[in-house]
Amino acid sequence: MIAVILAGGKGSRLRPYTLSLPKPLMPVGDHPILEIVLGQLKRAGISRVIIAVGHLESLIRAYFGDGRAFGVDIVYSSEKTQLGTAGPLRLIESELDETFVLMNGDVLSDIDFASLIEFHRRTGRAATVALTKRTVDIDFGVVKVGSDNQFKEWQEKPTFEYLVSTGIYVFEPKVLRFIPDGFYNAPDLIVALDNGNGNVGVYVHPGYWLDIGRLEDYQAACRAAENGELAFV
Repeated sequence: MIAVILAGGKGSRLRPYTLSLPKPLMPVGDHPILEIVLGQLKRAGISRVIIAVGHLESLIRAYFGDGRAFGVDIVYSSEKTQLGTAGPLRLIESELDETFVLMNGDVLSDIDFASLIEFHRRTGRAATVALTKRTVDIDFGVVKVGSDNQFKEWQEKPTFEYLVSTGIYVFEPKVLRFIPDGFYNAPDLIVALDNGNGNVGVYVHPGYWLDIGRLEDYQAACRAAENGELAFV
């Protein structure tokens, strides 16, 4: 089983930290986020990891090496220009001849990768997107108005719930032919794959998830780790 981890971004939302440290090496508790992810993948039975690198890649290569110290086999794919979140797969398509995981390198979650992969295989689809629930609190009265400017409904400071992408996917090799050369993002690939034919499934993760690429989420993750609230870290 292979996992592809996207670790080539510049981490602009975490500046100034990421001016001298690549985002996957940002520490959460006692370990870089990418080291936490590698441990989770290993426990799920994934033994080979391809890390797509770019910004400050020498630091990532120096820290993780060939992966033996972390119990996995690591190889690297270097991006000379930014390729988005799906474009890097074209550089390594010869390596992807079986079911594989694609994920962002800044995802902190207690998701069960083994369950996700088993779910994907059971459905028989070309792709599975891992989702999680998010709520948004609105601090204002939300008013619905009809086409004739007639009052319809008033919701005072409502809370809305959404399903959002976790940045974690499971793919079959046949999806690679949908990826053009150059910059291309995973959401565009999902839309192209779906096209109304049921090729894409969703897996809803009910547990913990943070995108530590956002400063407020990174700070929240660090506080949670310091308080002992992240048992999986």
